[in-house]
Amino acid sequence: MRAPYPILHVSLLAAVVSASLIAQAPSRDQAAADKWVQATIRKMSLDQKVGQMIVSSFQSNFISTDSKTFDEMAKAVHDYHVGGFHVFGASELAPSVLLNPTYGTVTLGQPLEAASIINRLQAIAAVPLLNTADFEAGVGFRIMGATAFPRAMAFGAARDEKLAFEAGRVTGEETRALGIHVNFAPVVDVNNNPRNPVINTRSFGEDPVQVGRIASAYIRGLRAAGVMATLKHFPGHGDTDVDSHLGLPVIRHPRARLDTIELPPFKAGIAAGADAVMTGHIEMPALDQTPNTPTTLSGPIVTGLLRKELGFAGLIYTDSMGMQGVTAMYGPGEAAVRAVKAGNDVVLHSPDDGAAFAGIRDAVKAGEIPQAQIDASVERILRAKTRAGLHRTKTINLDAVSNIVGTRANQAVADQVSQRSITLIKDDRNQVPLRIAKDAQVLYLSILDYPTGWRIAAPSRTFQPELRQRWPNVTAIEISDRTTASELELVRVMAPRFDAIVASVFVRTASFSGRMDLAPGAQRLLGDITRQTASSKKPFITTFFGNPYVATFMPDLPAVLLTYDFYDRAEASAVRAIAGEAAIGGVLPIAMPGMFKVGFGLTRAAGGSSTGH
Repeated sequence: MRAPYPILHVSLLAAVVSASLIAQAPSRDQAAADKWVQATIRKMSLDQKVGQMIVSSFQSNFISTDSKTFDEMAKAVHDYHVGGFHVFGASELAPSVLLNPTYGTVTLGQPLEAASIINRLQAIAAVPLLNTADFEAGVGFRIMGATAFPRAMAFGAARDEKLAFEAGRVTGEETRALGIHVNFAPVVDVNNNPRNPVINTRSFGEDPVQVGRIASAYIRGLRAAGVMATLKHFPGHGDTDVDSHLGLPVIRHPRARLDTIELPPFKAGIAAGADAVMTGHIEMPALDQTPNTPTTLSGPIVTGLLRKELGFAGLIYTDSMGMQGVTAMYGPGEAAVRAVKAGNDVVLHSPDDGAAFAGIRDAVKAGEIPQAQIDASVERILRAKTRAGLHRTKTINLDAVSNIVGTRANQAVADQVSQRSITLIKDDRNQVPLRIAKDAQVLYLSILDYPTGWRIAAPSRTFQPELRQRWPNVTAIEISDRTTASELELVRVMAPRFDAIVASVFVRTASFSGRMDLAPGAQRLLGDITRQTASSKKPFITTFFGNPYVATFMPDLPAVLLTYDFYDRAEASAVRAIAGEAAIGGVLPIAMPGMFKVGFGLTRAAGGSSTGH
């Protein structure tokens, strides 16, 4: 693996990129921007104003202009006057079958296609479109070939605000290159519930002060690149054990606790200049006692707490209105009306844009929503568009995309974050780094939560070849909840024949899945190997990818590393750490119940010397 570039690497390409971004940067001519905002509002009908408050969506695979799919997007622009589009990755059809449901549907989008679709939509929009995306882990989180950063919790383990700033800056540059202006990041939820199925590694950690610091640095990086940062999920989704994609979580803490834990990172982010806040589908009785009322639809929380008490003057987006935390209670039209009444400026990703548009428009005509409120939201939206420079130029240069997105300098920043985040929490036998002969026989176990849905990054596709590059004699076996008892027994019998055993555990906290654990049979196998190797002194090292809390269910494992992430970069970083080629210095951004406190981590210098902290 190549040596990383210096974090502040400057090259001719970087200079070209900077010049390109400056050309697209928000105008400094405030008078001209104000004039455009006022002139645009004066020309708008009620329909056009309502449309500005709706953000539709598209997937960034190839879409012909002469297609039904593009016709539907054009209808959203022409008939519903939408204010922007949310850019997803892509997907493909798969059969819904029993017995062998291993097909994956989620794929990454294409950068040039995303940019092309945006340009085509901008060309037909009377008012420039303010486009959004969920690039929590970099543009590469959704778009192929772009820079993918580790999940937020890895930043918490690295504890480096400069790296967080650089990650924001890189993500911002690549975001703008595609014609997207608002990143729905950073997540400032404080994850202090080990059973949180939806936030988990998307959080920087469980220390509110540290979460606020890292988030603020990331915000400054995004804004330096001309991209608007969004704090989510207000007023705090970290202490839940229900996935809001599947139901409505309820947080019953008193207001005093919310002021101490949940709200400080939002306050820090607002102070750092966050341009937007996303409200979450969470019920908080301490803030609004109305039963079954998610924050998204709560006037006391959105208008009362966020707008008035915290003094937030930027854009307020709803979370996706297609999530069951809302759809289980209201249809698209009524949900949109309730969201606007609560004080949200933008209704995001409604299941039916037409119903949302008609519902809000009719509510204004009926006097349920004041015209003045609509005007205030539209003015905030238009002012955001001027900050993005859209009143001057609304399309982007497709030829520049390949020079900006996914460059080696950008990838090197992500490499540093990944390597710095690796956390060694146990090494009872002092076997990290792995000291075995080049020709040693190594058993590699790739242990999955379940085999479905790994379409984007098949587990161990990088770990296995990287391990084999250091030790060629690797026997690799994949285990999951579908592995039979006889197959597990075969692995158990085989294990003592090898000189060393390396295991990777992959457990997701994936939205809509409702799952976040390892199968009992796989846990028992790891326990059995722990006992086998205790007497033989053979090296046994386990790396956890994804949900770090899974390690607490196997406290006897002799050597444990955490990555807080998935994908190729995390796997390569883990192998380098195991091989002693990179220092290990990450610390826990969360407590491991029954094991370790926040801030714990063993260190290893490159080459193998060890200390603890």
